[in-house]
Amino acid sequence: MSDSCNLQAKISRRSFLFLSGGALALVAMPPELARAAAARGLSLVRVSYPRQKIGRLSALQLGRPVAFQYPHQHPNCSALLYKLGAPAGGGIGPDGDVVAFNNLCTHQGSPIPYFDAVNQVAGPCPLHLTTFDLTRHGMVISGHATDGLPQVVLELDGDDIYATGMMGLIFGFHNNEVIP
Repeated sequence: MSDSCNLQAKISRRSFLFLSGGALALVAMPPELARAAAARGLSLVRVSYPRQKIGRLSALQLGRPVAFQYPHQHPNCSALLYKLGAPAGGGIGPDGDVVAFNNLCTHQGSPIPYFDAVNQVAGPCPLHLTTFDLTRHGMVISGHATDGLPQVVLELDGDDIYATGMMGLIFGFHNNEVIP
């Protein structure tokens, strides 16, 4: 039996869960805990994405999403740029209310055609009625999805809005770097 098979056999369920969720936890950890996690072999994996201009702050209208493709020119990489009118996790701009998300439901990949501008909610998804809170990093509010919408990391350069990365796995991808 190869060494990799032996290693897999020695990882307990608890270790697997710790390792799979550990990278995300490292981002918000105090330095002492981060050092302890690093000693166990955990690290955050960062992926370089192309910096892509996706819009202008002055052109955004409250409650009117702007469509764009990111990080690849692939049907699953359709995304929407929102001006919510309320501060949001990962939001940019003077009010922290400009965010962007991949537009496919994380449950079965259906495009989400609805946006409730009053409540800053995407959905419900037409397949199983999942809704996502855009002010809280796209987390699931209700429905069958178990993962929040992948959020596009944004930067503001003057009036220009740039997409620079992704937080979360895009539906249909096993790795956001590789086109399926």
